[in-house]
Amino acid sequence: MRSRVAGVRRRDRHGRGLRGPLTPPQAPVSRTRAERFADLVEDEVRRLGTRWSRELARVEFAVEEVPGVEPLFDGPVPLGQTLPGDGGRPVRIVVYRRPVEARAAGEAELSQMIRDLLVEEVADLLGLSPESVDPSYDTPDD
Repeated sequence: MRSRVAGVRRRDRHGRGLRGPLTPPQAPVSRTRAERFADLVEDEVRRLGTRWSRELARVEFAVEEVPGVEPLFDGPVPLGQTLPGDGGRPVRIVVYRRPVEARAAGEAELSQMIRDLLVEEVADLLGLSPESVDPSYDTPDD
């Protein structure tokens, strides 16, 4: 007779082993949200780089989960930030994944928010208007 601990479930119910992945690793559905987000950022950086490659040659783009915020911080959580380069380090534009995802209603809005955020950060860095950096920039309604 086999004893069973209450509340413990076994995944190998019929002795056939654990289930394997349902999709191959190269399939888009098997990518994590963080990987898909990084892909959206990378696509947008590549798009901006086609027009501004010389100006952005020494700019590093990164994705981080959340911004480092002071404990008594009472303002809105930033979606992105441009960090100045010092020493031999390049200027760094960071997109914060969790705050952006929290504000986006769907995949299309997420993509648009990433586009607008990067256009605004690059425009600020270059001292230009967002519309001159990207003519398709959509100014949000205020």
